[in-house]
Amino acid sequence: MRDIIQRALQKANVDYCEVRLEDSERLNILFRGQGLDDVTQKVQFGGNVRALHEGAWGFASFNDPEDLDEAVSTACRQAHAAGQYLSGESKLADVSAVQDEFVPNMSLNPREISLPEKIRILTAYNDLILDYDDRITAATIRYLEQYTRLKFANTQGTYIAQDKIDIGSSLSAQARGQQITVSHGIGKGSSRGFDCMLGVEDELREACGITVDLLDAPPVQAGEYPVVCDPALAGLFVHEAFGHLSEGDNVYKNPDLAETMKLGRRLGRDILTIYDTGEYFDDRGALKYDDEGVPTGRTNLIEEGILVGRLHTRETAGLMGEEPTGSARAINYTHPPICRMRSTCIEPGESSFSDMIADIDLGVYAIGSGGGQTNGEMFTFNAGYGYMIRDGEIAELVRDVKLMGNVFTTLKNIDMVGDDAESRNGAGGCGKGGQSPLPTSGICPHIRIQDVIVGGARQ
Repeated sequence: MRDIIQRALQKANVDYCEVRLEDSERLNILFRGQGLDDVTQKVQFGGNVRALHEGAWGFASFNDPEDLDEAVSTACRQAHAAGQYLSGESKLADVSAVQDEFVPNMSLNPREISLPEKIRILTAYNDLILDYDDRITAATIRYLEQYTRLKFANTQGTYIAQDKIDIGSSLSAQARGQQITVSHGIGKGSSRGFDCMLGVEDELREACGITVDLLDAPPVQAGEYPVVCDPALAGLFVHEAFGHLSEGDNVYKNPDLAETMKLGRRLGRDILTIYDTGEYFDDRGALKYDDEGVPTGRTNLIEEGILVGRLHTRETAGLMGEEPTGSARAINYTHPPICRMRSTCIEPGESSFSDMIADIDLGVYAIGSGGGQTNGEMFTFNAGYGYMIRDGEIAELVRDVKLMGNVFTTLKNIDMVGDDAESRNGAGGCGKGGQSPLPTSGICPHIRIQDVIVGGARQ
């Protein structure tokens, strides 16, 4: 196949051309309500060609290897036409050519675990949830697994063959009281092996216990509080509220954001360092090379409070005169790669959890990532649940915890960073550009934020 790809690329009459081939096997298992609801297995092959000429792109995808030459011709014709009739401005930052074949060092290959065995393991978790308490009325378990063989080559001498494993899951309980229904669960994921799905019974029992307790928990009283975020919620914040603002395509297309995100600006205190990386294969979002064949190392975004970097494809790096970061990612071969996060992390600090809450007279300990939305600099995030902090101690359980604010104000108000760190994984993924769900993750510690607007019940 390598010779076939390289012969096809020799016919490209453009400034730059690349070919991506993708052979994938995907498994989805869904438990919903009382038992197994759906099992879907899908095998898919396809590829795409991107061509760049006089600053304009052409793109063609295909499903039959016999159509590779025609796809190269089509993408090149599109690039020529676009370059002639449109004001093309794209250019690529220089990178070294790569020749490599990569297979991740798997801890437990999911393809060696039979489908009946996977269903048996998930059935046991489903039964554990349903048997935990009579007030738990339903369980939802989502398990996805994808094994992908990728081949990438370009006219600049790069040829990479790499395998990818992506496992993501969510396991949750739903409980019903007289007036409310609540839900809580856990998420697991890995780019290395199925062992992330084993031995989670104690975590699942704890989640079930919290679900039941939430039936009797009051909603948090709305107000402004010091808030301690657990690692999962800190990970949601750093991905959604800050990470997307660090993506080069977003910055380049928005002059106001480019001024706001000017490198060298102080965004936080010396204790705050945020980075993005593809190196953590125990979690989702890991990859050795991105979808332009660029190695994916660590990219510091904020270093000791100062904005020092952003995420780039070769195109955004070329347009902005910066270095590529290995952040070009596509959900599959039907899409061209765009600038995306991998694992977005906050570097651990020196504060213990007890230090964080010790001087708080009245605050909120917000736990879990329940989703949310962003609008430019503004964000609204839902925690899974929370506890009030009273006189330096963890107090009563509360529900309906919603955090709102401005990302830059919030970054400045992070006054303590925990000395711990945990991963954030699950069955979902990033939805940028309609390419969803792209696997991402993050490793973060607890963080403390002053003066957070918390939405909830009104007194």
